[in-house]
Formats: sequence, structure tokens, C-alpha cells
Amino acid sequence: MESVRYAEPIRLIIFDVDGVLTDGHIIFGQDGEALKAFHCQDGMGISLAHKAGLRTAIITGRESQIVYKRATELKIGDIHQAAADKVAALRALMEKYSLTLEQIAYIGDDINDLPVMVQVGLPCAVANAVPEVKAAAKFISARPGGNGAVRDSIEFILKAQKIWERLVAEYTISDRFAITQ
Repeated sequence: MESVRYAEPIRLIIFDVDGVLTDGHIIFGQDGEALKAFHCQDGMGISLAHKAGLRTAIITGRESQIVYKRATELKIGDIHQAAADKVAALRALMEKYSLTLEQIAYIGDDINDLPVMVQVGLPCAVANAVPEVKAAAKFISARPGGNGAVRDSIEFILKAQKIWERLVAEYTISDRFAITQ
């Protein structure tokens, strides 16, 4: 697969939120806070990325306490909310971690993600992304946003880097999980 070569140098994975980490529905509670549902398999994928030594970040145009809470819970290193200029946030992350564009993956779903996607080394799209985003992507998840697309993308990267099997083995052979009689 041609896109594997783009996944090998990745050191930072950046996520959009609405339509990527969530299914894109925005439900407002009585107090006006936007409610969002996150998929637990995406969370496990992010945890596995961290175990592999990869950094993670969020760049999103909206601002939400729920996003901050979930990102903090998952130990996502950098959270850029209300980012009117996603490229500026990308540049700040590149500078902060001394990364090149080729070392960065971005997972998006809509046209406001394109300015970042066309620059990074591995642009990824969720299955239900708009056609323009899919056209810019080097990896398209088989799963829709909010339903494991982030996990799917991370798994692709970790398999390309030949790390996936070791991470899975750590769960299956670890003494922490052994049952003694």
C-alpha cells in the first residue's frame, strides 16, 4: 500500500473534534453547553499511540469544556480550541516539538480541515468526510467519525511503523493480566 510510506515517519497525530472524535452531531444541554459523545475505541487508540511514543494534539474551531475534559482524560498533549487559523496552530506545534510536516498526521472530515491536511505528511479522512477531504487524504478510514475512525487511523500508523503487534502483545502476555491459581 502506497500510503504506508507516509505513515512511517509520523511522530505527532492531530485530531479535529466535531465529525472526527465525535459523530458530528452537536446537542445543546439546558445550560447551553454542547454535548458530545466520544467512542471508547478511539480513546484506546490514542492511549496506544502514546505507549508507542507518539504525541497527540487537538486543533478544533469550536470551544468546549467537554472536549477539554476528554482530551485531559486521554492525556492529549496539546489542545487548541477556538482555532480560527488551524495552520497557525499547526505551525506552533511544529515549532514546539521541532517537527517537520512529514512527521505529522492530521485526521479531518470537512473543508475547514483542508488547509492543514494539504500540508502534513499523512492527511487522514474519516469514512463520512466530504469528498474534498477524501481527495486530499492519503488514508481514509473505513469507519465514520465518532465511531472508531481515529482508532482506525492510529492502527494504520502503528502497523506501518511495525509497532502494533508489540503493543497488542503487551496486553496479552503481561504479568499484570495473568490469572494465578
